[in-house]
Amino acid sequence: MDLSQIIIEQLVTEKSVLERARGRYVFKVNLKANKLSVKQAVEKFFKVKVVDVNTCFVRPKQRTMGRSIGRTSRWKKAYVMLAKGQKIQELEA
Repeated sequence: MDLSQIIIEQLVTEKSVLERARGRYVFKVNLKANKLSVKQAVEKFFKVKVVDVNTCFVRPKQRTMGRSIGRTSRWKKAYVMLAKGQKIQELEA
């Protein structure tokens, strides 16, 4: 898998903003991406040193729209811990 297809987007939630203060960034990543490929992609595109990567699958949720019932899609989340004192300037707002 190409490194440009690994990271889909940055997640901006209350929890992810609190994690950013501790040096952890949260990304939505490709379902087939493993920890090593996520680490390589972040280091290549943002020019930072990654210390640790934790991943988890987000289960689909049931949604109702009128009379029809459906499910959201399943996706993968990655928590990326950077080396002490490093930040991703492009993602800081």
